[in-house]
Amino acid sequence: MTRILALALALALPASAFASSDDSMLSTERMTEIRSNLTEEGYEVRKIDMEDGMIEAYVLKDGQRLELYLDAALNVVGTKVDD
Repeated sequence: MTRILALALALALPASAFASSDDSMLSTERMTEIRSNLTEEGYEVRKIDMEDGMIEAYVLKDGQRLELYLDAALNVVGTKVDD
């Protein structure tokens, strides 16, 4: 019975409760906004993540794989070629 209760509580908690303080979860709306903005700029978005307080977008453009680093205002503040 205790295991069932523990499992039920774990499933009831939002995923953000398990995230560390510097790996905040992005909302679905925010991810949609990021994807839309980058697509308009000609990027093919593969993955969006949050790490060390920065938004990281893994994208393709002109056949090249890139990691883009975005600030809270969704400005690209860094780019890294992903080998």
